Amino acid sequence: MPEVTINIGGRGFDVSCQDGEEPFLHSAAKMLDDEAQVLSDQIGRMPESRMLLMAGLMLADRTAATEDKVKSLEAKLAEVEATLQSLRNAPAPEPERVEVAVVPPSVTDTLAELAARAEALAAVVEEKKA
Repeated sequence: MPEVTINIGGRGFDVSCQDGEEPFLHSAAKMLDDEAQVLSDQIGRMPESRMLLMAGLMLADRTAATEDKVKSLEAKLAEVEATLQSLRNAPAPEPERVEVAVVPPSVTDTLAELAARAEALAAVVEEKKA
């Protein structure tokens, strides 16, 4: 079991940890040291036990706030997933009915006759013009 020296609040502490956990220990010690530094800057020198207690409480407060946020986000995620699941399980919407007008043959015949008359009149006008 490796022995690691960590620095918190300008003081060194010898701590044992499992093999391979040294980086995690250093990371946790850095977080505690950062909080201790804030305390030291605000309050000044204080007994080691009080500094560690206050820094630990500050980290616990931050952790509690993070856990509350995680719970809130998990609840929101569950709500969104439930909505998504209900949308997936909902029946497909009815297809939209589109009606296309059918032109009766009599109208088509009448339009063809009108077009023929218009062309005949245009031909007459062209002849008279020329």
